[in-house]
Amino acid sequence: MFGLGLPELGIIALVAVLIFGPKKLPQLGSSLGKTLRGFKEELKNPSDENDSEKHDSDREDK
Repeated sequence: MFGLGLPELGIIALVAVLIFGPKKLPQLGSSLGKTLRGFKEELKNPSDENDSEKHDSDREDK
């Protein structure tokens, strides 16, 4: 996984605990998971926001 071994992941986890504290880590993990899930869904099914904006600007020009 990105060339990271167990020691490197352990150091990253330790630094995260020191910076954010053990009480905040589950909240951060949850919000990161939701963000990544939403990002993946948008990549699979792009929204039509850009298309609707184009149609709205076309209507204003006429």
